[in-house]
Amino acid sequence: MPQIPEKVHELTVGQLSARSGAAVSALHFYETKGLISSRRTSGNQRRYTRDALRRVAFVRAAQRVGIPLASIRDALAQLPEGRTPTREDWARLSEAWRTELDQRISQLGRLRDHLTDCIACGCLSLENCALSNPDDAFGARLTGSRL
Repeated sequence: MPQIPEKVHELTVGQLSARSGAAVSALHFYETKGLISSRRTSGNQRRYTRDALRRVAFVRAAQRVGIPLASIRDALAQLPEGRTPTREDWARLSEAWRTELDQRISQLGRLRDHLTDCIACGCLSLENCALSNPDDAFGARLTGSRL
């Protein structure tokens, strides 16, 4: 991993990519989504402050657990501009995401259980199949694909 001298306070997009492990295209995408920011040099090159490293790490960690980019952006917007997310920030924000993640885990468990039923019957009927018609209100009264 390339070392950046302590006296360097700004990083090129290539340096940020090398240090963070994120592709240059991902960094550009993060910037368009408001997750990180840069300034432009007189030659129109991007320069990132060193705190962008921690912000990118924060974004990538949140993405790995399935947090949508919009939620990540909202979380980062709660931090003062230019300040890197701290361990306390991560703890506070990840606690707020815990309920959402628990709901997704429960939903995935139900999907897994119904997937086996669906493969066994092969019908994908509206009467029995929770995959093709979740929360079916008409399934109690009708069978088959009537709607």
